Amino acid sequence: MDYKVEATLDDSNARAGLITTDHGQIETPIFMPVGTVGSVKAVHFHELRDDIGAQIILGNTYHLYLRPGTDILYRAGGLHKFNGWDRPILTDSGGFQVFSLAENRKLTDEGAHFRSHIDGSKHLFTPEKVVDIQRIIGSDIMMALDECPPGESEYSYAKRSLELTTRWLRRGWEHYNATECPYGHHQAYFPIVQGCKYPDLRREAAKMVADLGAEGNAIGGLAVGEPTETMYEMIEIVNEILPADRPRYLMGVGTPVNILEAIDRGVDMMDCVMPTRNGRNGMLFTRRGTMNMRNRKWADDFSPLQEDGPSMVDRIYSKAYVRHLFVANEILALQIASIHNLAFYLWLVKEARRHIIDGDFKRWKTEMVEVLDRRL
Repeated sequence: MDYKVEATLDDSNARAGLITTDHGQIETPIFMPVGTVGSVKAVHFHELRDDIGAQIILGNTYHLYLRPGTDILYRAGGLHKFNGWDRPILTDSGGFQVFSLAENRKLTDEGAHFRSHIDGSKHLFTPEKVVDIQRIIGSDIMMALDECPPGESEYSYAKRSLELTTRWLRRGWEHYNATECPYGHHQAYFPIVQGCKYPDLRREAAKMVADLGAEGNAIGGLAVGEPTETMYEMIEIVNEILPADRPRYLMGVGTPVNILEAIDRGVDMMDCVMPTRNGRNGMLFTRRGTMNMRNRKWADDFSPLQEDGPSMVDRIYSKAYVRHLFVANEILALQIASIHNLAFYLWLVKEARRHIIDGDFKRWKTEMVEVLDRRL
């Protein structure tokens, strides 16, 4: 995998770059739609490619391992051939999913013991097994197995958690370097910086991760209960240490404002379920603020969702019609909202990239942040 920084700024840590993988290029900063089980909920791939402009999507090791399973994925020739997506794919290691199964998992030096949320069956994720599963999935970017501690964890717990994540990382890194993709294309392996809300732990983790010399690095364990300003502080601390010539991936973040603030602090890649999950619940993000499409105020508003919106659905469907679909519990409402929100998120990072290249990102970001959290 190759990464090239194309533009930087004097008044911000934001940068524009280009990641090259065997399945295509990714212009950064980039937002990655979440396709947990090999699909982005309620959205066809031709819509992702042509209307939304997605350059890379996510899959999840935990979910794909349980269903459809590694045997099916291997026989299909990997996830790209199984689901028909011909652009880059990143897979999360499943660490966050295991974290969310607090009552059904046990963490040891060996790995993460857990019970399936589907049928209760017992499983074990070791750092080596997670590499093997992602080799079979065939993602372009693989993530290391880690523990994601709660955002308000006590220092003693966060320190023990980081020590466990570090031991797992060293084993996973060794196994990654001893194995190959069964389908012939290159797979990068990103270690994850943990450390909760504690600056010294974050610095320790970032230094250890940077010393590995991986092709890219990730920042995990944020937006999991800590204050927003703490999240921004941790990003700044970590990005002072992570190498500037490698992409930096902030995992599971976030709101449109979070994304702009992260870009300003030197983040290149982000993902979050918010645009699709919130969209399915009637919240639409726009460049003027957010709309709750179930509100009565839209019932007789026949103007387009967003006259200057980046997606075809913005111009075709009126606010009144989309509200009607939500109130009537029509599936089309979920599709329209998901396409709209993802297109907006991709527009936002594309505009950020343009303003970085043009040199006025800081001014544009300040103006955008003032309006993005407004309720319309």
